[in-house]
Amino acid sequence: MTAEVIPLRPRPAEPSLGPILALTAPGMNAVNAIILDRMQSEIPLIPSLAGHLIAGGGKRMRPMLTVAGAALCDYHGTRHHLLAAAVEFIHTATLLHDDVVDGSDLRRGKETANIVFGNPATVLVGDFLFTRAFELMVEDGSLKVLKILSKASSVIAEGEVDQLTAARRVETSEERYLSIIGAKTAALFAAATRIAAVVAEKGEAEELALDSYGRNLGIAFQLVDDAIDYDSEAAEMGKGQGDDFREGKMTLPVILAYARGSAEERRFWEDAIAGFRNDAEDLEHAKALIARHDTVSATRERARMFAQRAIDAIAGFPAGPARAAMAEAAEFAVSRRF
Repeated sequence: MTAEVIPLRPRPAEPSLGPILALTAPGMNAVNAIILDRMQSEIPLIPSLAGHLIAGGGKRMRPMLTVAGAALCDYHGTRHHLLAAAVEFIHTATLLHDDVVDGSDLRRGKETANIVFGNPATVLVGDFLFTRAFELMVEDGSLKVLKILSKASSVIAEGEVDQLTAARRVETSEERYLSIIGAKTAALFAAATRIAAVVAEKGEAEELALDSYGRNLGIAFQLVDDAIDYDSEAAEMGKGQGDDFREGKMTLPVILAYARGSAEERRFWEDAIAGFRNDAEDLEHAKALIARHDTVSATRERARMFAQRAIDAIAGFPAGPARAAMAEAAEFAVSRRF
């Protein structure tokens, strides 16, 4: 492929997911039908709990990237529908497990499954969805796809454990933080996009290009998520604002605020991340420090850099609606407020 630089340039209007939603709508209808069918079980609690999260909204970015990637590769088959559903099941399983680990009580504006159904049921249904994902991979029959998605699942688990061990450690570096989000978030974005090139029987260059697009988009997406936790109202976010602060997570806005802070400010962060200062007044003080050092903007600037890398990664594909939609999706990842 011959690379063509596609600049991340200002648009007359705010970027949106509209183009990629339109591009993928027919495929996503098929994917959603598979998801609905394969989350069923003779055990009524399983579809009830899974549906609580799956039907609860969300952008479905990861399976959408599989469908968009297939369009970019000019693939007209249907194999990617099963695999996109598998991607969504992997993602949903990790969300269920995360909410138990984090003790979360709100996601997408609704009570989390662990609050409604309890921790044991939530963990077990997460396990069920993982098994469903692997059934779909086996049904597809490609060992290469199985290798990509199973490796991503392993990397995600490692990233979650790494994040757990980094929690409440104020000395967490930006490098380690990027390693964590590269594993727990970006790995599935990368795999979801790359498998589109596999089913389309493209070469290694196209596979790696889509892998790079997904990986960099995933990092940008998570960076903005972490910025939003200190930048938006809870109602706009669809989760409780300040969750990261209360859980002692060293996300980039905090890492930068700690690095730029005075000795007194650093003492506050040390106490807060250790869990000694986490009430509403402390959260407001944390937000004030982050605003003082402008670390939300700095985090979004880092995200913008990764979004540009994502756009550049697909520059070798033919120009057209698919490439334009995927480029705008990367721009949206940076500009979004929810």
